[in-house]
This record gives sequence, structure tokens and C-alpha cells, in this order.
Amino acid sequence: MQTTTSRKRTSSQEWFKRARGSLVEGVNSPSRGETVYSGGPTFLERGQGSHVWDADGNEYIDFMMSFGALIQGHAHPKLVSVVSEAVAQGSHFAAATSAEVEAAERFRRMVPSADVVRFTNTGSEATMLALRLARAHTSRTKFLKFEGHYHGWYDPYLLNAHSHPLRELGTPEDPVRIPDSEGIPPATFDDVVLAPWNDVAALESVMQRHGHELAAVISESIMANMGCILPRDGYLRRLRELTREHGALLILDEVVTGFRYAPGGCQEYYGILPDLSTFGKALGAGFSVGAVAGPRAILDRMRWGQHMVLHYGTFNGHRLTMKVVAANLDLLSAEGAYRKLHAIGDEAITGLRDVFRRRKMKAIVQGFGPMFQIYFTERDAIHSYRDYCAHVDSARYSQFVHRLLEHGIYMTPSNGLHWIISTAHTEADIEKLLEAADLACGEMA
Repeated sequence: MQTTTSRKRTSSQEWFKRARGSLVEGVNSPSRGETVYSGGPTFLERGQGSHVWDADGNEYIDFMMSFGALIQGHAHPKLVSVVSEAVAQGSHFAAATSAEVEAAERFRRMVPSADVVRFTNTGSEATMLALRLARAHTSRTKFLKFEGHYHGWYDPYLLNAHSHPLRELGTPEDPVRIPDSEGIPPATFDDVVLAPWNDVAALESVMQRHGHELAAVISESIMANMGCILPRDGYLRRLRELTREHGALLILDEVVTGFRYAPGGCQEYYGILPDLSTFGKALGAGFSVGAVAGPRAILDRMRWGQHMVLHYGTFNGHRLTMKVVAANLDLLSAEGAYRKLHAIGDEAITGLRDVFRRRKMKAIVQGFGPMFQIYFTERDAIHSYRDYCAHVDSARYSQFVHRLLEHGIYMTPSNGLHWIISTAHTEADIEKLLEAADLACGEMA
């Protein structure tokens, strides 16, 4: 694999110039554009296993994996076969199919809290539906959202989901509300209670003040929108206790973590039983899908009738996607799948920590197993949104990743995302990553 710094991106640059004539900023999501990738994005044309190739023929080991969607890597032979057969028979009917039944049965076997499941098209749709269900079930309208957590681009969720200078955030007891988008009426946030995450005392205080009026508390199980910030010991358990005490539903957002850390996601790994949970990304192994899971008492509110919770969607339960979901969950249910994900990921984490230590770089690697992030910081750990805003040098991280790209490692330069291990990654891939990281550190020093 090419590992020199002479990679030409002439074709990518030409495609980017052409794209800007038809697409806003030349992309379909700001996470792919020039503000993230200095000099413009690398246009990818092909992927196989853990590797991708760009428009100029450069080869990379992919550790972004479509922001976590590609749990089986690129073009897994089993999934390619399933897709080829399914599309030849008709990709979608917008009608009941056996494919959605088989996908749902496998989902229920893996997710502890899933009496029933409703499939959506994206993780954003799943979190929208979960909040609507919670409001209908409790007859309350307010909900609690944590600083730094991202639950999709539904209007009420778009508060304080991105980093800002610490001086702009206000106090933890009374956070300043910072909308993440223009075009949202201020009244949209009237029913949002905003609070810091990973702080039991702050959680107990806000629940004492607002718990009686909350339909739900929505939380990522691991803060994945600020890299990879793990919950403190006992935090999720206390969150579960307090929501029960105050009659608020706990919505666990597993769009990023679902089917990644364990067959049942982080709720299985941490032993937490939410009222509702949402899924996406790894569920579809590269195909667009989301899901809401929970007890019949809540999800049955979508049954047709006068007081139903409305949820339509032409592409819900898309036949081809459901075939992929079923095959993907079968692969993840195979003996040793999660042991491998954790072992390869832990090897990468240990190796990167050793590289930074030897190179005397002030950087930490946070996370475990199949998901982690690198922070250039003086701190020993990043525990919260405010830690991230105050102590993480995201510009230095971007410089590091741009150097890795020159050495054959494909990753997003955005520090708020995370490194992903798929079942396709190998020990040889990790060796290449560590070689590239060592070279990048040397160049930065």
C-alpha cells in the first residue's frame, strides 16, 4: 500500500470543482466539505473490506467507516450476495413483506428492551418518533437534552450539540441555549430542558426542579458527538433511577453505539433497560435505516385509531434494506464477532497510546474496543462537553489526521467524531495505522 507523502489528488480536486457547480459547498453534508478537509475532500470511488480507493487511485485503510455505519466493512461478500438477489426480485413495494418480519425477529433476539420494533429510514427519524411516543404516553411535553449530545437534525434537538468557547456556555446550573441552526423559531425550544451530562449532582438537581414535567430524558449511552466520552461509573444507572422516580421515560439514543459494543448495544453492555431506544448506522451495514424499540405499551400507540401516534413513511421497512439488516444481524450473532471487534480496537488504542508516549505528544486515546477518539490535550481524560470545549485542541487533531491521510489512513479530521473498527479490520491494518501515526507525530514535532 502506498504510504509516501506524494499522493496526488488531481482527480478529487477536479471533481470538487465540478461539484460546487451543482451542490451547496460541493457536498451533501457539511461534514464532508472544505471546512473539514482543507484543500477539499477526497473523492472515494471504491471500497473493499477495510480499504478504500479514491478518484486518483490512492489506497487507504478506512477508520471512518461511513461514520460508523459500515460495521462489516465495505462490500462484505454475504451482503453483496443478499443485495444482488434482493434487487433482482424487486427492491421495494411499500407493502408488507416477509423481509421486514425476519429483520424484526432478529432485532428482538439481540436487543434486551425490544418487545417490538418500528423501522424508520434514518436515525434522525427514529429519535423524532421516540420523542413523539414519549409525549403521547406521558401526556407531558417537555424533555431533557444534554449538552454536547446530538440526536439528529430535528428542530427541538438542535441545542448545544456542537463545541463553543467555554465563556459562551454559561454556568452548568443555567446553560446558555445555543441553537445549532438558523431557521428554527425560538419557541421551538420552550419545551427543552438543557443540562450537563456525566455529572450526577447536576442531574439530581435538574430532575428535582423539572422531573415532574418531563415526558422524557434523551441521552446517548456514550457521548459520541464530542468524540468518545464514556459515562462515569454508575451515571447511566442513576439516570435510569431518577427517570423512573419522576415518571419520565428514558430514551437511550443508540444510533451510534447500537450493535457496536455488544449484540444488544450499550444498554446490554452497561446493563441499562431504557423505556425507548433508537438505532441506526451499524444496523444497516451501509444502508439507510433507523429503528425505535421498546415495550408494546408504548409502541402500540402507533396502532391505527382516533388517538394514534402518527408515523408514516413510504420507505419504512424497505425490502432490500430489511434483507441487509437480517443478514447483518446474523453476521453479528456469529460466535466471536464481538470478541474480534473489541480485540482489534483495543490493540489500536494501546498502540496509539504507546506512539504518543514515545513521541512525547500531549495526546490521549479515549474509548474502548470498536470505537475511540484521540484528543490533543494536557488532561488525563475528557469527561464532559465542557471539558471538550475548554481543553481539546481540535485544530491540532485536524493537522494530525491530514498527515495520516498522506500516509494511507482515511479518517475524518473532525475531532467531534470517532474512530471506528469494523469486522473487516485486521492486525495488519493496525500495524499500518501505528506506522502512519508514528510518522505523523514525527512530522508534527
